[in-house]
Amino acid sequence: MSNGLHFRPTRAEIDTHALQHNARLARQHAGDCHLLGVIKANGYGHGAVEVARAINGNVDAYAVAFIDEALRLRDAGFVQPIVLLEGCFSAAELPVCAHYNLQPVVHSQSQLDAILQARLVTPLAVWLKTDTGMHRLGFAPNEVRQARAALEACPQVASVTLMTHFANAEVEDHALNQRQHDAFFDLCAETSPTPAVSAANTAAMLSRAIDLKTEQGHWCRTGIMLYGVDPSAHTQTTELLPAMRVLAPVIALRDVAAGEAVGYGSTWRAQRDSRIATLAIGYADGYPRHAPSGTPIWLNGQQVSLAGTVSMDMITVDVTDLAHVDLGDEAELWGPNLPVCRVAEAVGSISYELLCRVSERVPRHYK
Repeated sequence: MSNGLHFRPTRAEIDTHALQHNARLARQHAGDCHLLGVIKANGYGHGAVEVARAINGNVDAYAVAFIDEALRLRDAGFVQPIVLLEGCFSAAELPVCAHYNLQPVVHSQSQLDAILQARLVTPLAVWLKTDTGMHRLGFAPNEVRQARAALEACPQVASVTLMTHFANAEVEDHALNQRQHDAFFDLCAETSPTPAVSAANTAAMLSRAIDLKTEQGHWCRTGIMLYGVDPSAHTQTTELLPAMRVLAPVIALRDVAAGEAVGYGSTWRAQRDSRIATLAIGYADGYPRHAPSGTPIWLNGQQVSLAGTVSMDMITVDVTDLAHVDLGDEAELWGPNLPVCRVAEAVGSISYELLCRVSERVPRHYK
């Protein structure tokens, strides 16, 4: 609505104190490294501008996926450096990067060539990505020296930071961690002068699976930790505070006789005389349609279970064992009482996806 009012009670409450707390913890874990706060995908569903505001002062720069996300932050008045993790999709973006002090990642020959051929009013700080084993983006290690030399010789480039990304940092003893670590830092040791580098993400910072190499000039990247989730844990880490709480009201109650089915496809059938509550949230709001019956939900101080197929705007919940439930009572889909990682595990997903997929029609309330 034009006046910003929201009448629908379904909402996502965002705790800015939790964001600040988690950012301070990330700063502690980063040690002497610089800290890059990752707020792509609209701040993992929390609101990029509001997250940037909350963590400002605890991070040295921000990171987003692409230039549109960066410009939204610039329009909101943020002046800190912003890294574009996917780099530029076309050469036309490079003058925009120069104008707005955006720092693109260079992960392909076409991106490298575009910078080498550009004519910019201000040189760019760039991040040169090497593929040490994830095989998603980046130059092969034997290509990095030549790419770095070309960038450093280019008048359109102010600085080069070498970076890589670990595929299994949340698993402390995964064999690929050490291989990627050694490949990357051996590569760094071969270049002179010693470059600024970025290797550790949230999982590496928390698990210590990777030596952070905390010499001056190194960067740690923190994303999911800011939002209160430990990527290696299946339960809520007491050190972190969940920043998002998704709430939906009970809009209907009915008694269902044993043997009766509930919802589309009649996938859930009452094994006893049951009490069913309907909540005003569904897959159009980002609640996963594939969530199976039995997925946990928190209502009136007790865990209850999803009963039946998720609809576009509603879900049905078995509240037979609740002592008391009324119309208007609010259920927590995830939050402080029900960690998002537990819901993600129940639906066969990950916390990242559930947080990011909360749709725009769910208003964010900032506390």
